[in-house]
Amino acid sequence: MYKSDSIEPTAFARIVQRIDPTYKLRRAWELTGGVSAQVTALEVERDDGDMHKLIVRQHGAVDLAHNPHIAADEYNLLRQLHARGLPAPMAYDYDESGAILPSPYVVIAFIEGATDFTPANPTAYIEQLAAQLATLHRLDLATLDVAFLPDQAARYAARSMEQPTVIDETLHEARIRAALRASLPLPQHNKSVLLHGDYWPGNILWKDSQLVGIIDWEDAAKGDPLADVANARFELLWALGMDAMHAFTEHYRSLNPIDFSLLPYWDLYAAVRPISKITEWAANADAERQMRERHQWFTARAFAQLSG
Repeated sequence: MYKSDSIEPTAFARIVQRIDPTYKLRRAWELTGGVSAQVTALEVERDDGDMHKLIVRQHGAVDLAHNPHIAADEYNLLRQLHARGLPAPMAYDYDESGAILPSPYVVIAFIEGATDFTPANPTAYIEQLAAQLATLHRLDLATLDVAFLPDQAARYAARSMEQPTVIDETLHEARIRAALRASLPLPQHNKSVLLHGDYWPGNILWKDSQLVGIIDWEDAAKGDPLADVANARFELLWALGMDAMHAFTEHYRSLNPIDFSLLPYWDLYAAVRPISKITEWAANADAERQMRERHQWFTARAFAQLSG
């Protein structure tokens, strides 16, 4: 039985038929939790009774404004990553024409797993997170067809030059932004790598305490591996605390001994992005207070390292 409140069943049935004429759509349901795309799960059945699940990702207006070909780019990137054995979902199809759905979409495999913010074994959890990121960063860019990906240095410069109308001085936002602007152009001491762009626990899927999937690659880029490391450090601090952040950093460093001298700048870059969203993202007042306290600690530590 088909279930959906938003799109005609024939649209998803056509998507399924494009992938494999032997597929029949049995069910579709919207997945919640994403903010950058509308995500729909499909359950399909082959003539022989074999059942599969697929994901249809319709990219949002913000991502499309930055990159009108984001569906094609995500499809091409995921195909390459999956072929190299990374736990990225296989991509099956994409369409930018608007003939089936009103916005561009990409169809990917459904990975049986779930996010985990309370791991039973934090040490194993952190080590797997660091190991998978190190594996991603060790891919040779010369062997990948990723000319379509943006340059992370350009993103760093653009964010550093932002001048928001509202500044949160409780988080020393003006000081952070001034430091980022003063760092331009930020040198790069490491070889450019493939970056996930938003590597954090919310984009990692687990099953039986094993990392089985890395999802949401729409922010992928090329650039300094410290960009991904800093973002993961900051998000782990928020999710699991200081010890988890330090353990992740050290385990990554042991697997991929890159130059960490400019990490404080990338830490500030990671910290400035969510400042205006903290109240929106926090589950309650206590969670917001903790997020703000950890944010202040994180940026104070980065400034101390810069001045030391």
